[in-house]
Amino acid sequence: MSEPLLRIEDADRVRTITLDRPKALNAFNEALYDALTDALLEAAEDPAVAVVLLTGGGRAFSAGTDLVEMGERIANPDFEPGRHGFIGLIDALEAFDKPLVLAINGLGLGIGLTVIGFADLVFMADDARLKTPFTSLGVAPEAASSYLLPRLIGRQNAAWVLLSSEWISAAEAKEMGLVWRVCEPAALMPDAHRAAAVLASRPISSLREVKRDMRAPLRDEIRRARERENDGFARLMGGPANAEALAAFAEGRDPDFTNLPPGW
Repeated sequence: MSEPLLRIEDADRVRTITLDRPKALNAFNEALYDALTDALLEAAEDPAVAVVLLTGGGRAFSAGTDLVEMGERIANPDFEPGRHGFIGLIDALEAFDKPLVLAINGLGLGIGLTVIGFADLVFMADDARLKTPFTSLGVAPEAASSYLLPRLIGRQNAAWVLLSSEWISAAEAKEMGLVWRVCEPAALMPDAHRAAAVLASRPISSLREVKRDMRAPLRDEIRRARERENDGFARLMGGPANAEALAAFAEGRDPDFTNLPPGW
């Protein structure tokens, strides 16, 4: 019997969803993409849920895509994707029309950062760290982050986040406008739930209308950005840079991109 991948609790019309693959630092494999997508779809339809609060169990918010499974996907032509997969999760996040609050604990890599583009309020523990490791993995951005991050934090901040693959501290994330509040670790969940409960005390119909109106001007650009990114990811995944990055991960070393073919 497979272990549950999420913990779900309801209080004050707030549904708290906790990613629960702590041994894998809540890295997203196909099963977790499916589980979170289903949870968001269910919360969207549940009339008793006004707000969703998303956090991670254990030492991490999310370590991003499961690199072991990424390697298997590249190596195995018969790899079976999930029912929703990564694209299904991003569709669910983009369509989610109730407030989404994040409480970022520990590490947030890849989707553990780019999910911020779809959130309405973001809380972050002061000892947490974020990064998008796309260039260190030899791949392209994801989740419309090439559009949403420049809009959220400005072009140069977004360029550093997306191009450098460097860690971003909680203080830096707050200064950039990437997160709304920075909290002591012990206060993270109480503070995030308190704000979520304030939102949840308002009429769901009004919350939905405000969110729809705020998101409406972005939808076409999000779709176009995702198409560009998905095309770039497909072209780069399994290429020389990505192969070196995955080999380095498997061997426990830093990748060396200095001897790639010209242009890579």
